[in-house]
Amino acid sequence: MPNRLSNIARLTVAAVSAGLLAAAITLPAVGGTGTLVVSATEELNLKPMVLEEPPLSQTSTVYDAEGNVIARFYDQNREVVRLDQIAGVMRAAIVAIEDDRFYEHGPIDVEGTLRALVTNFTSNRLSQGGSSITQQYVKQVLLNAADSEQDKNRALEASYARKLKELRYAMGVEQKYGKDEILRRYLNIAYFGAGANGVQAAARRFFGIPAAKLDLAQAATLAGAVQDPNTTDPSRGKKARALLLTRRNVVLDRMAELGRITPQQAATAKAKKLGFRDVRQPNGCGDSSYPYFCEYVRHELLGDPAFGRTQRARERAFAQGGLKIYTTLDPKAQAAAEQAIKKHVNATDNALAAEALVQPGTGAIRAMAASRAYGSSARKKQISFNAVADMRHGGLIGFQAGSTFKTFTLVTALKQGMKVDDGINVGNGYNAPSTASFKNCRKENIGDPSWTVTNDEGSPGFKTLRTGTWGSVNTFFMALQERVGLCPTVETAKSLGIVRADGNKLQEFETFTLGINETDPVTVANAYAAIAARGRYCEPTAITKITDAATGRTTSYRPSCRQALDPGVADATAHVLQGVFTKGTMRSVGGIGRPAAGKTGTTDKYASAWFAGFTPDLAGAVSIGDPRGSQRHKLVGTTIGGRYFPYVAGASLPGPIWKDTMTAALKGVPARAFTPLDTDRFGGCDADCAPDRPTQDPDRVLPDPDQAFPGQDEDLDLGLDLDDAGEAGGAGRMR
Repeated sequence: MPNRLSNIARLTVAAVSAGLLAAAITLPAVGGTGTLVVSATEELNLKPMVLEEPPLSQTSTVYDAEGNVIARFYDQNREVVRLDQIAGVMRAAIVAIEDDRFYEHGPIDVEGTLRALVTNFTSNRLSQGGSSITQQYVKQVLLNAADSEQDKNRALEASYARKLKELRYAMGVEQKYGKDEILRRYLNIAYFGAGANGVQAAARRFFGIPAAKLDLAQAATLAGAVQDPNTTDPSRGKKARALLLTRRNVVLDRMAELGRITPQQAATAKAKKLGFRDVRQPNGCGDSSYPYFCEYVRHELLGDPAFGRTQRARERAFAQGGLKIYTTLDPKAQAAAEQAIKKHVNATDNALAAEALVQPGTGAIRAMAASRAYGSSARKKQISFNAVADMRHGGLIGFQAGSTFKTFTLVTALKQGMKVDDGINVGNGYNAPSTASFKNCRKENIGDPSWTVTNDEGSPGFKTLRTGTWGSVNTFFMALQERVGLCPTVETAKSLGIVRADGNKLQEFETFTLGINETDPVTVANAYAAIAARGRYCEPTAITKITDAATGRTTSYRPSCRQALDPGVADATAHVLQGVFTKGTMRSVGGIGRPAAGKTGTTDKYASAWFAGFTPDLAGAVSIGDPRGSQRHKLVGTTIGGRYFPYVAGASLPGPIWKDTMTAALKGVPARAFTPLDTDRFGGCDADCAPDRPTQDPDRVLPDPDQAFPGQDEDLDLGLDLDDAGEAGGAGRMR
């Protein structure tokens, strides 16, 4: 015993001589007010230090247009809450077990610190911390602010120097905040295990409820978890849960000992099971119900300098900033698109269907859906890219858009003054008259007189802007593009936001009008939405506003719009495209019971198929192709949705999907008519009228090309072998 006492004495003297031990504390005299006052802080010469408190890493949340949560993103699963959003019993439990004199002592619990130091001296090691809640808060701030493992180790190192530094920071914190605010900050920063940072995330993770609804047993469980959250992490198995249960009961006993609860309350709570529900919090687009739209939003945030000056700043803000991101997604339209696709295409089919819906006049993306599940399982035919968008928003190279691009040639002709019954006499084959017949926008001659573009369906003869469009006649549109110019047609497409999905420049070959460029449904739907909006083009928009958790500031984002087309030209285009449903390639499918306009698209040798269309209220585009490589795996002799197709054309599947989607999405929305054609400007014909004895009456219903197979629509053989161009090119010999 003497040896042990002398050892304690030596340790104590050493501590005092080093200035590390408070010489005395203030204690009330029994039955009186006398006190012994020797200031510990004076003995140690401690002065407050200002603690830098970076914003806590919080979960960012994405909402649809109706305020429903559709995705969450976080580095640390945390939601900062107010003190009144934390159950009183939770506050009582954490104070009882971690710092029962929290509301009585100052920034330093001298009694607790002395007790811990003496124990440490006795054991010759740092075995007790004696930390107050304020000191624990300081340590957590330093740990969370650490950018490297070295900094984290420094924040946790077992040294008296670190302890004294924490004490000085704690003094500064208690000068800055009241006790309730310190407790709130501690409960929001503490780690509870199972990936839950802060009491709100812990309550949801452990029990599936907010912190405000915690009962006594649940509060004691969380209060017990903070001491050693990794060892007692209930998601790690039975052993950890047993340890946590034991720790919970220790907390309940301590609360009863301190008189914070009655012994009966403690016994009742201890009789309950642990009740861990293991409610995993979704994180990322893979956990979202709308993964493709989610991916679009994520890439929009990470790629746009408006959301942060650098990529790193944007990534930190997104994963740590607790942003509330409000979007344009319409749950009704989304459900309509998903159900329509599911009706026609199975998730395990080789063919992939994708659809985007856009609001005319705003560019707001209302829905993004695809037939495949989002994920990484090749066995389940899942995909981990955004099938509905371009590469900038997580997509790949897209699919050739086919005859949906003929609309841009039609628009260009109307811009140049042609009328809807002006036309051209064409045959079954088209050859460029000379290399100078087509010039790209660099004014280079790129015509190829040796190459023949053909029609497999339809008869030769005089085709007008209306009948040529309704029948989607390849040779007519090649001749029309020759007349209006390749570059003006390209510029029209660009003015309506058309870009290649892979981000490269549009390929400007003579077959541009036949849709040789790969693009994506969002881009095509948005271009058609501009026509529906009488020529008002708006950039595709997915985000309406963002609220910053740190500042509380909300930033709203207005659509970026411009007048891309003369309203009369857009009206005339819509007028012509309405006939596609009644006299053209969609007549076997039919309309949607309200004014609508659109265009089918089938690429060479059925590599992909499209439909793009619009009403005054909503525009949409549907694509179908094989993501393994559309040129190698064409839509020929294939089974899709349990139905065998000898070939898939624009009206075979994309058209019906579009029809079913729009019917459901617009249910209950009053029908609106398009602005009528300006007949004085665009009606009839001018210098390019039909011959006296026209081959075909412009208003006569075309011969039915669907007799061979329902859905057959157009341009079945362009005379091109696009396999030679590779997956991303698709221009074949047209160079």
